[in-house]
Amino acid sequence: MENQMNSEFSHSVCISVVIPCLNEEETLPRFYNEIHSVGEKMLEKHADIQMIFVDDGSSDHTLNVIKSIRVTDKRVNYLSLSKNFGKDAAIYAGMKAATGDYLVVMDADLQDPPELILGMYDVVLSGNCDCVTARRINREGEPVIRSICARLYYKMIKRISSIDLADGTRDFRLMTRQMAMAILNMTEINRFTKGIFSWVGFKNHWIEYENVERVAGQSKWTFWKLVLYSLEGIFSFSTLPLTLASFGGLLFFAIALLLVGLIIFRTLVYGDPVAGWPSLACIIFTTSGLQLFTIGILGQYLQKTYLETKRRPVFIVKESNISDLDIRG
Repeated sequence: MENQMNSEFSHSVCISVVIPCLNEEETLPRFYNEIHSVGEKMLEKHADIQMIFVDDGSSDHTLNVIKSIRVTDKRVNYLSLSKNFGKDAAIYAGMKAATGDYLVVMDADLQDPPELILGMYDVVLSGNCDCVTARRINREGEPVIRSICARLYYKMIKRISSIDLADGTRDFRLMTRQMAMAILNMTEINRFTKGIFSWVGFKNHWIEYENVERVAGQSKWTFWKLVLYSLEGIFSFSTLPLTLASFGGLLFFAIALLLVGLIIFRTLVYGDPVAGWPSLACIIFTTSGLQLFTIGILGQYLQKTYLETKRRPVFIVKESNISDLDIRG
């Protein structure tokens, strides 16, 4: 068994497992035990597992834990980014480093059950799909408000964009090399990974499972971060906000014309003077607020265009055991 652990890939099929990590020192030992067990079972299917841990600027001992694991298992590889670039950038970095025939993306907190990889591989191997995606069928243990907002968001983004995101969709998936290369060709710095996975197309198969709580540590996704990430998805894959801003301007222009006509009518017919400052102040605040809101929408799209034109790297690698890896993504 020790020889199997320390050997490089001896089978014809290799599955690269990309694991983005941010302050996961508490979860990594247990996660490795489970993914190692899955790797042993994959040997029976004549497939090897290559593990690629991406340390996304952790402030704890995450990288040291990964290095200690690699001492006994050479299938473990790591990338340590120069700072926290975000989970989407970490996934992209891991995918660039992956060399497997198939790629798996999953979290290290065990909310993505590693044993599902076995079933995912069987489905993809059948040739009926290019990707198998995990989907939670419930949100037990999650705050009620957060669950409600998440469900509403998934419904909304399906209606306003060209991507198909089912409620409970996870980043956890197994895909073919062909699909992975299509994703890697999308080099934008403003990355909404769930949307990119959907946008590239290819035939997808859903695999459902019950929600699983984190085994240790705290979630890095606060409610505010989730809101910002949701907006990232909207602005990255939908132009509806721009359309709504345009229609909003037309609507308020029409209302203004009606009010002007009403004032002229009342003045000529009834000799009624124009109402005082309270109504005028309400109108000014309303139109000014709409204008600022519209400018804000334009600013979001302009900001993303500005960042893309600067052509900064998606990530920068500070340290890695993969010698031929480009340190700039």
